[in-house]
Amino acid sequence: MGTARLWHAKAEFIETDTGNKVSRRATISGPQNIILGGKTVISSGAIIRGDLRRTGPGHAVVISLGRYCVVGEGCVIRPPYKTYRGNFNYYPMKIENHVHIGAGSVVEAATIGNHVQIGKNCIIGKFVIIKDCARIADNTVLPANTVVPALSLFAGVPGRFVEDLPETTQELVEMQTKQYYQRFQPIEAE
Repeated sequence: MGTARLWHAKAEFIETDTGNKVSRRATISGPQNIILGGKTVISSGAIIRGDLRRTGPGHAVVISLGRYCVVGEGCVIRPPYKTYRGNFNYYPMKIENHVHIGAGSVVEAATIGNHVQIGKNCIIGKFVIIKDCARIADNTVLPANTVVPALSLFAGVPGRFVEDLPETTQELVEMQTKQYYQRFQPIEAE
């Protein structure tokens, strides 16, 4: 069964030259405005909205994902927006390395640091800042402009501080994201 699973995964995912694995069933709008750092997995049903960008001339990076990021099934990632002095504008979103976004989550953050875990079915509001090594529990709603400190766990509706995370969080998250990525490697013929 394991081989069939990998064959299926290999057929469903397109691999880019930098090792990103993007599901054929994901929707990437405005790919010219999206940067994937490499070895990132975009799962089936995920929607990344790079087409939502500031109006006006020029080439704009709207969404930037680092290395070893995982965008879970059915996630929606779209840039935050606001109206200022009557002008409606989108703002860029930066997601650092080793970030795992659980299935069904909607993300409109401004920045997500390194080694961050976002659970399943979370709503990350506009302009949220999540610092390095933080974790957001499943089903958490972070209101707009929330700042999540480094090494902290947030949970609930609205999301609140629950506890400090151990200093080993960085190594653990890095190991998990790399293992997740490795599972997508084709099996070598023996």
